[in-house]
Amino acid sequence: MGTDTLHEIHTDGSWQPESLKLAKMPHSARPLALVILLLLLTITVSLIYVPWQQSVSGAGRVIIYSPMERPQNIESPIPGRLVKWNVYEGQLVKSQEPIAELAEVDSKFLDRNQLERMKSQKRTLQTRLEAAELRAQALESQISSLGEARENAIPSADERVKQAGDRLRAAEQALEAAKQNLTTAELNLARVKELNSKGLRSNRDRELVELDYVRAVTEVERAEAAVEVAKRDTTVGQFDRNRLVGDTAASINSARASLAATKETIASINNDILKLDIEIQNMTERISQRVIYAPRDGRIVRLLKVGAGETVKAGDVLAVIAPDTNDLAVDFIVSDNDTPLVSVGRPVRLQFAGWPAIQFSGWPSIAVGTFAGRVTAIDAVDDGKSRYRMIITPDQEAIKSGKDEPWPSSQYLRPGAQVVGFIMLDTVSLGFELWRQFNAFPPTVQRPAMTDKKEDKEDKDKEEEKK
Repeated sequence: MGTDTLHEIHTDGSWQPESLKLAKMPHSARPLALVILLLLLTITVSLIYVPWQQSVSGAGRVIIYSPMERPQNIESPIPGRLVKWNVYEGQLVKSQEPIAELAEVDSKFLDRNQLERMKSQKRTLQTRLEAAELRAQALESQISSLGEARENAIPSADERVKQAGDRLRAAEQALEAAKQNLTTAELNLARVKELNSKGLRSNRDRELVELDYVRAVTEVERAEAAVEVAKRDTTVGQFDRNRLVGDTAASINSARASLAATKETIASINNDILKLDIEIQNMTERISQRVIYAPRDGRIVRLLKVGAGETVKAGDVLAVIAPDTNDLAVDFIVSDNDTPLVSVGRPVRLQFAGWPAIQFSGWPSIAVGTFAGRVTAIDAVDDGKSRYRMIITPDQEAIKSGKDEPWPSSQYLRPGAQVVGFIMLDTVSLGFELWRQFNAFPPTVQRPAMTDKKEDKEDKDKEEEKK
């Protein structure tokens, strides 16, 4: 074979090997290579500039946010026997609407007229109380009268004592005068006797003088007796005064003792009335508790005691009521690995069971059928399985601004419904996210603005307190 068969000779006189001719790219493959090159460039640019929303996934269930609005048990306040139900399961009820009736089984409350009898006892006690109060008023008036009589009697007794003293002084003065008369009569009798012995006076004169002397002696004796009588009158007057003071004091003290006893009776009756009032009030409340009322507006979920005549104890659950409310929230569970990345105020995208949705964790803006929420609270301790509970509430700012739709009402989204969702973290590039995933690095976390504002406010408050 010649050399001309191994080489191609060109018209310009050049030549090339046949193998090089076979290695040339055909003209039809060039557009494909260009497309692949542009695709690689697009992917590279996308990895650098396309944003990716980091997130933490979790699951939970729908709950009622306010504790006063959550489903609650309707319990029997007293032991009794179920008479009848006034409602059915699934029925809507209003607050304080009677839903069941109980009959007493306690022997202390079987008397149907017990309340009326207790009220009759109270009326009897009130009658006794009125009588005791009237007696107390009479005793107070009696004590007042005795006091006035004592105030008038004692001065009168004092005056009688003074009069007796005056009579004593008059008797003593009369005694002194009688003694002076007796002395004069003695002197006169001695002179007359001496003159009679000398014959200068007659016997008759002596007899008359002796008669005057006897009279003077008699007057002295009478005056002495009057003084003794006056002294005894003075003593008796003082005794009478003391006796009057003692008798009036005793009468007043006796009346005061009777008044104190009457007041004690009044206090005892009042105490009995108070005890009876408590018993009447308790009995009234007991009677009202025989009818079970709905604690609030809502729907009867279940009736747990259904047989008429069934005996229940105090605290037994009779029914369950679900309040009529739209105060919904989500009880969200997150693993302990992801919990440190979450803080209060983080946005959340939620997908409720029964609601068709398309969720892209990295691009929440193109999610369909999901709802916006915010992390409101995070438990300080786990649930015993290294998981932490978070409370998610509707994002009111996004709903008011029209960026997101409001959550479905409780008529469709009921407590207990399952929920899955993503807690949104920081936005990074798609390339960085892929690099992080390949290297198993944790997401980058920055505090949300809401948390920053709260902590800054707390720091300012602490500084002000220090100042």
